Amino acid sequence: MLVRHLSALTLALALLWYRSGRVLRANVLDIPPLPQGYFQGGDWQTHCSLVTDETQDELRYCEDITFWDYVDANGTQTDRHVLLGCDPNRKAWNTVMGPLRDPAPRGHLFLYPAWTGKPATSKPQKLKLVGYPPHHDFHPLGLEAAPSRGDGQPSNLFVVNHARDASTIEHFLLDPSRPDEARYVRTLRSRWLVAPNAIALTGPSSFYVSNDHLLTRRLPGPLGRVLPLLETVLGLPLGWVAHFTIDETTGSVLEHALSAPGIPFANGISLSPDGRTLAVASTSTAQLLFYTRDPSTNSLTHAHTVALPFLPDNIRYDDTGALLATGHPHFPSLAAVASSPSPSSSPPSDDATSPSWTVSLTHLPAMNLANPAAYAKRIYDSRAPLSASALVPAAPMAHDVETVFQSDGTSTNGIGMSSSSTALRDPMTHSVYVVGLYGEGMLICR
Repeated sequence: MLVRHLSALTLALALLWYRSGRVLRANVLDIPPLPQGYFQGGDWQTHCSLVTDETQDELRYCEDITFWDYVDANGTQTDRHVLLGCDPNRKAWNTVMGPLRDPAPRGHLFLYPAWTGKPATSKPQKLKLVGYPPHHDFHPLGLEAAPSRGDGQPSNLFVVNHARDASTIEHFLLDPSRPDEARYVRTLRSRWLVAPNAIALTGPSSFYVSNDHLLTRRLPGPLGRVLPLLETVLGLPLGWVAHFTIDETTGSVLEHALSAPGIPFANGISLSPDGRTLAVASTSTAQLLFYTRDPSTNSLTHAHTVALPFLPDNIRYDDTGALLATGHPHFPSLAAVASSPSPSSSPPSDDATSPSWTVSLTHLPAMNLANPAAYAKRIYDSRAPLSASALVPAAPMAHDVETVFQSDGTSTNGIGMSSSSTALRDPMTHSVYVVGLYGEGMLICR
């Protein structure tokens, strides 16, 4: 009997190593030799600057950012802002990584003028949450805003909220005539929102939402400390993507559909500009999953998978159809930052840092390769100090991968970004915006 159990354990460990050996080596056991900073557009120390909240120090630990656009009656984009979801209390309340110690201090939303702002002079503005229930927690994670159309009509903003009792989605209205506020509409609750993480809009009141875990830290006692960790480390395919359609009159869920089940740690999601491809980040397997979408039904069909040199967090398509993926090259460093004291705590932070990496994935036309194995071994991403090709093979007949930003997580002259979680790119202004799960401020490179 013992021999049988040992054989089963050996087989399980062998399968785990076969499936996740690359991730364990590249992102857990080894510390990648990343530079202090690299920006695709030029010298990072002269092209990048850090925007912070110099008065209250609340613009930090911003897990997700998104664009909020103004579009006129002719369909022409007239303005653009960056919307940030920040939670300075993340080291005391994090339902994904832990701990669940103190849910009381609220997070914040900030707005930054992307087209008119200048990093040297412009500052993000904290939004007032008008009408928000006074005793309702606010711990923002994934968020996305519909564009304001016509003559400045209000538009919907949906924000994942990891509140103390349950995770919800908060519905706000953004009004161009009142750019300093987000007006609360309702709180969306559903038994299908087990561990919501990221949102991708399919319409003004419909969206995909990822659920990163089935076994969460909300489970009682030691179960909440052990089972989510096992689900993550073992890469168990228990995460999923669902689609919701909301009745804006009543706030009830008109339709729910399980769109993409069986995804290990389903994290960031993003819908392509043409609405026909949904990309999903699988953090624990260091992969991006691409699904073909039927716009008439919102059904998804898996198309292909691309391996990344880091553990992806959030992903965002830009206006050209290129996908920016951002994440964590070294998980132990991220865990060390998460457990270190915050800057405002006593004793103060021990200055732990976690490296950052953003890549751009450009879709390649279909190719008939005579030797796919040789193509996979080619060197790509050759301009970056640490090439992605040094850690993962090329993705044949899928995407061209190129590093946009990478850093060892340290700062020089106050410029840097630790624990990168999201990056946006605006082709109009040639600007890249980067924030970190436990990073200070927002890095702007242009």
